[in-house]
Amino acid sequence: EPFVADEYIERLAWRTPGGGSRGGEAFDPKRLLEEFVNHIQELQVMDERIQRKVEKLEQQCQKEAKEFAKKVQELQKSNQVAFQHFQELDEHISYVATKVCHLGDQLEGVNTPRQRAVEAQKLMKYFNEFLDGELKSDVFTNSEKIKEAADIIQKLHLIAQELPFDRFSEVKSKIASKYHDLECQLIQEFTSAQRRGEISRMREVAAVLLHFKGYSHCVDVYIKQCQEGAFLRNDVFEDAAILCQRVNKQVGEVFSNPETVLAKLIQNIFEVKLQSYVKDQLEEHRKSDAEQYLKNLYDLYTRTTNLSSKLMEFNLGTDKQTFLSKLIKSIFISYLENYIEVEIGYLKSRSAMILQRYYDSKNHQKRSIGTGGIQDLKERIRQRTNLPLGPSIDTHGETFLSQEVVVNLLQETKQAFERCHRLSDPSDLPKNAFRIFSMLVEFLCTEHIDYALETGLAGIPSSDSKNANLYFLDVVHQANTIFHLFDKQFNDHLMPLISSSPKLSECLQKKKDIIEQMEVKLDMGIDRTLNCMIGQMKHILAAEQKKTDFKPEDENNVLIQYTNACVKVCGYVRKQVEKIRKSMDGKNVDTVLMELGVRFHRLIYEHLQQYSYSCMGGMLAICDVAEYRKCAKDFKIALVLQLFDTLHALCNLLVVAPDNLKQVCSGEQLANLDKNILHSFVQLRVDYRSARLARHFS
Repeated sequence: EPFVADEYIERLAWRTPGGGSRGGEAFDPKRLLEEFVNHIQELQVMDERIQRKVEKLEQQCQKEAKEFAKKVQELQKSNQVAFQHFQELDEHISYVATKVCHLGDQLEGVNTPRQRAVEAQKLMKYFNEFLDGELKSDVFTNSEKIKEAADIIQKLHLIAQELPFDRFSEVKSKIASKYHDLECQLIQEFTSAQRRGEISRMREVAAVLLHFKGYSHCVDVYIKQCQEGAFLRNDVFEDAAILCQRVNKQVGEVFSNPETVLAKLIQNIFEVKLQSYVKDQLEEHRKSDAEQYLKNLYDLYTRTTNLSSKLMEFNLGTDKQTFLSKLIKSIFISYLENYIEVEIGYLKSRSAMILQRYYDSKNHQKRSIGTGGIQDLKERIRQRTNLPLGPSIDTHGETFLSQEVVVNLLQETKQAFERCHRLSDPSDLPKNAFRIFSMLVEFLCTEHIDYALETGLAGIPSSDSKNANLYFLDVVHQANTIFHLFDKQFNDHLMPLISSSPKLSECLQKKKDIIEQMEVKLDMGIDRTLNCMIGQMKHILAAEQKKTDFKPEDENNVLIQYTNACVKVCGYVRKQVEKIRKSMDGKNVDTVLMELGVRFHRLIYEHLQQYSYSCMGGMLAICDVAEYRKCAKDFKIALVLQLFDTLHALCNLLVVAPDNLKQVCSGEQLANLDKNILHSFVQLRVDYRSARLARHFS
């Protein structure tokens, strides 16, 4: 442990009898001092002993350091001597090597001409045999020496090419004949070795044939035999991948240029097997069944590109990507040139059939909605005035919107986008995707949703109709759901295809225009529906509210808490609020409920202005308004509740004592209202004409 002087002194004092730093009865300072003195002497003796030991060790360390330094110097001298010896040896080896190389060059200079002379002599001997017309050499008669014969005949064939035809025509034809015979024998030998699976023999024969003109024929034979029995299953693409995988392992052991041979095999597979298979699959449905044709085209092109991706693993030369792309293009170019026209034609007919099938199931004859002349004029008038133009149509509660139809249309379009992504040229992809999107807008948005909105608008009854059935909110609910599905497909499937092209802004603008156009019709329909709701409430109030409700004949015998008209109106309003919440989402719910609430308040306000109120009648009016206010709470809109709170406060003016009128009018809820409004309510009291009331209010 680290040495701490204070603790050491403390322990020494504690061990000494009569010591201790705190003192006490047994404290003996003399004895403690004596102990300290003795201990100091002991420490001094110990210090001297340790110091002598340290000096001795230092002397020993200095001595060993000197000896080590001397030994290092001796080793450095030895190393320098050894290095000099190595340099001398290296110079001697370099000198000997130079002499040997010079001697080798001289020997090669003598041997090479000699070898050439011997080779030339042999070739002249074999040439003489062809010249005499009789082949006697063992190399030509012994079939086991076909390799040596091939080497000789190949050289003689090259020499014969340089000889004049008029003097050596006969010998040239004999050499050419022998050249051809040997070539055929080698190819036959290669074929037999391949069938036997003798890789080493195949490699030997291929190496010999490499210098012959028929080498390419050898490669063709190899490729042909590789494919025998390789395409026995139904999946030609999987068979091709397995075949190329197997050949890739073998071709490097047989040929000196394996990448060229493998590329030629792949080219043969694409141009023969795959092209034939694709043609059989597509031509069958090209004119008769567009749906099956497009499915087959997409499937075959996808499987071909997947096969190409697998083949990219192999060594096919420098630019294998371009090589494989050209092969794919050669197969599908005639089908891809007019792909988008087939796609658009099919999508158009299929979408029209889906819609027609739906309307037929509803026994509905689709009305034509004009787009010019008087129809445009009607549309502009309707948008400005919100008046129903033309007779109302009874839709019998049918919205003419079908989620099943929408899903089918979106599914067809989704598949079209997937095919477009796969089959379109990258430069044409945004343009083709936009055409598909235009088809979706035409059939989903215009022919289905817009038609349903037009029909729904025509089916909204006038605001003064009795017991009107309001189905337009159902149209709103379904249209809202469809918009979400439409927007999801736009973002998930169209955006990735056009995100980096000028077509993006065009698609966004088209989507914006169609949504704004439909929102105008939805707003118009909702507004007219709200008018109908208010009209229904007016009918209820007119039929159920009696003048005697607020001016009963017997003031002391009123047993009801609120009027029958109030009960029915509140019941009707609660149903409509619930229906609005189910039909819409987000901020639209609050916007529509606020509009309905404001109109509901205006209706009740104007309705109350039509009656005179006795004291008990005023109390009943307050009870009615309290019930209306409770109904307004269901709206969960602050403004609507505030309006009914103010109306409730106004109704208090119907029952308050004349002396308290000014106090009530200056209260928190009525202080900011116009005096004419307050006056109009006070005038509804039956006792208003009394001089006392008029005086107090004025």
